[in-house]
Amino acid sequence: MRGFWLLPALVLCAAPAAAHPVPFSYLDLRLGADGLTGTLTVHVFDAAHDLSIDPPERLLDPSVASSRAAALQSLLASRLSITDGTSPLTIAWAPLEVLPDKQSLRLPFGVRPGSNWGQTRVRPPIVGLTVALFPYDPKHQTFVNVYEDSALRQQVILDASRESFEYYSGSPRGTLAVVRRFVGAGIHHILIGPDHLLFLVGLLLLGGTIRRLALVVTAFTLAHSITLSIAALNLFSPPSRLVEPLIALSIVYVGIDNLMVRSGRDVRVWIAFAFGLVHGFGFASVLREMDLPARALGWTLFSFNVGVEIGQLLVVVLVASALAALRHRSEAAGRRLAFAGSLVVVVAGAFWFVERVFFAGGSL
Repeated sequence: MRGFWLLPALVLCAAPAAAHPVPFSYLDLRLGADGLTGTLTVHVFDAAHDLSIDPPERLLDPSVASSRAAALQSLLASRLSITDGTSPLTIAWAPLEVLPDKQSLRLPFGVRPGSNWGQTRVRPPIVGLTVALFPYDPKHQTFVNVYEDSALRQQVILDASRESFEYYSGSPRGTLAVVRRFVGAGIHHILIGPDHLLFLVGLLLLGGTIRRLALVVTAFTLAHSITLSIAALNLFSPPSRLVEPLIALSIVYVGIDNLMVRSGRDVRVWIAFAFGLVHGFGFASVLREMDLPARALGWTLFSFNVGVEIGQLLVVVLVASALAALRHRSEAAGRRLAFAGSLVVVVAGAFWFVERVFFAGGSL
């Protein structure tokens, strides 16, 4: 991973300051026993531009750099946000350093604790970072290294297209933060995913014993957990243009199966498992967009699956209870609702299939 920075580092060292040589800055964050510290290295060209200093080489003079240090620190502090996941952390700048050989300025800093993790110098469980150092240059990039206990743990490039990321520490509190975030993300995703919800509802429309419904939901959970893990680990990941229409077809299939079912024939467990494999790839496409913490990938997958399962159980309890209550009052009304509901499932699934195949406007 260290070779990740090799090319821009060589350019930074070799390029002249007369033109705009390198649209790069470097941010090193260090988590250790003394809390969170860091260094920010910026090219004199960028600093001079925003401080209105001409020529930029004047900032290589320690006396000039020292006289403008407070202005530069204030400017950068307004464009660099560090949080502990919920509350902002205060940056305390140390004296600026001039790096003539790299035509750059190094700004060391410490971070004061946030209100929700006390006033002692401890490492935060989450480090949230938002960076937009030199917006005048749309090509500017900030290369970020995160060290924990002196070991390089993560590298990322932030630019105009991606200004933020989060790092989860390897402490127990960091693991707990991962669990909290991704359990919530799993619950949120299943509850806002109309296609996943409709597939589940379709499986529940025919009713059944608690044991039977539990088997259906468990089969769906087991299947989507398998493919979610496979995709998240980059072992196999089919394109979304294939997965999304297949999810829509799974909804159509479960609706048609409900309409064609005969007494003594109930294969919903197998349907749930087979199409759960497809839905798992759909869940993975969402999870990959969430900056998965590489050090806690196992906890991430487990927590997201737990969240999805909690969301599913909420839906199952509500829908199954309502259907059971209706059938208890009128078996005929229950059958009519199952028939009408299955028609709605088929129509909605068919609509999503056409939309996703021919218009590519659907989203998971």
